[in-house]
Order: sequence, then C-alpha cells, then structure tokens
Amino acid sequence: MPFQHATGPFLEPLRVAIHLALNRLPGPLAAFVLFGLKQAWACLFGGAMLGLLITTKYLWSPDWPVHRYDALFAAAILIQAAMLVFRLETLEEVKVIFVYHVVGTLMEVFKVHVGSWAYPEASIVQIAGVPLFSGFMYGSVGSYMARVIRVFDMRFARFPAPLWTFLLATAIYLNFFLHHFTYDTRILLFVATVLVYGRVRIHFTVGHSVYWMPLVLAAFLTSFFMWVAENVGTFTGTWVYPGQEVWHLVSLQKMGSWYLLLFISFTLVTLVVPIRGPDVQAPSN
Repeated sequence: MPFQHATGPFLEPLRVAIHLALNRLPGPLAAFVLFGLKQAWACLFGGAMLGLLITTKYLWSPDWPVHRYDALFAAAILIQAAMLVFRLETLEEVKVIFVYHVVGTLMEVFKVHVGSWAYPEASIVQIAGVPLFSGFMYGSVGSYMARVIRVFDMRFARFPAPLWTFLLATAIYLNFFLHHFTYDTRILLFVATVLVYGRVRIHFTVGHSVYWMPLVLAAFLTSFFMWVAENVGTFTGTWVYPGQEVWHLVSLQKMGSWYLLLFISFTLVTLVVPIRGPDVQAPSN
C-alpha cells in the first residue's frame, strides 16, 4: 500500500479507503494508480513546498510585516518538524535534507552572484542575496530520493563502486561552478553517467509485484518533473532567469542540469541510506 511506511493511527482510515478503492480496479490499472500514489507520497515535502510557492504568490501582500521569502523559510521548517514529529519522515531523511540544503545554498550563492538567476523579492533570512528557503527546494529533492527508496523498497542491481559515484558527483558539482570560467564539460558528464550507472537496475515494489527500471532512465524521467517544478517556481515569480521579464517556459536545457543534479542527490542520499542489492532484506522499522 502507498502509505505502508508511514505510521500513526490518523493514516489508518486513508489506508483502508485506498485499499478498498484499488480492489475495485483491474489489476494493471490498480498497479498504475498505486504507483502514482506512492510517487506522490514520496514527493510529500517537495509538493508541500510547491504548494506554498503557489499559495503565497496569490495571497501574500508586500505590505505585510513579514517578507514572503522569510515566511516560506519558516513554513518549510514547520513542515519539516511536523513530518518528523508525526513520523512521516525518518531522521535519516532529515539528514539528507540538511546536507543538500547546505550544498544547494552554496551553489545558489554563486549562481545568483554570476547572474544565472535572481530572487526579486526582499528577505531578512538570507545569505548574500539568497533567501535561505531556497535551500529547502534542493532539500526537497533529497527528501524525495530518500523517501522514494523507502516507499518503493528499492533495491539496486549491478551498483558501481562508491569511489566512482563520488568522483562523478564531485565532477558534476564542480562543473556547475567552473563552466562559467572554463570549458563546460556537461556533455562528457552525461556520457559519464551512462558509463557509471548504465548497467544499474532499480528493483521496486508496487503492491505485491516487483518491477525494474534502468537507473539512468529513472533519472531522466525524474528530471522532467524537476523541470515542471522549475516552471512553477518561475511562474510564481519566486525566482527568475534573465530574459523572463514576461514569463515563459524554462528552457528544456534545465532538464539536463536537473538530470546531472539528481546524481549528486543520489550520492548524498547513499551517505545515510545504504544501497541494498535485490537479495538484501529491508531493516525492520
């Protein structure tokens, strides 16, 4: 069931209702719906953040004593605390969010400084013009990856040696900085992701069935949804790119950036969520 990893009696009626509804559907359709529900559950923190971007865009007034960005920062902390208190997220997943928050904020400071994008509104809780809520947008990606591994009971076949994954993640991260001054190596990095992860299969559970998907394909598909989320951010004016005085869709090239960033996310997640092979049993909760 999609919420089998969440605890708390308040979720039990929801579990029962979903179970009854899925039993009325044909098998393949039930599996497809269940897959979508599990994905939505894994996106809980990220979805909450996107909801806040949209809500505050239309409800917030610039005359209010608290800046919108600062309210987003406070709301993100409260959501994070609530998810931990109600055991909707594990302490390990919170660690991932914190690490990715730091890594993402450092990159944000640099990217804003060189003019890659900008935050047009005022804020008090910020570093060098970067509101600190922005780190939670990166953290939501780390949260998703840690949660999706748990929610789908993912196992990884033919996983590469950690040395190669960390070298690749480091090279990707450095290129986001260095390409402003030297050659942009992202084409080589795309090739490297296939060389390092091309043989990796993700085995995941939906209901009582186990499926598999190439990890590189999963990263590509996820990068599309990251691109959709990016468009939500720019549509709400939360951040803007050069030339977006009138809103338009973010370039599809950003999918490539998110594709590469996902491998950084995945490597950070492996620091606190051990990679398990297909025959390794999940630890008991």
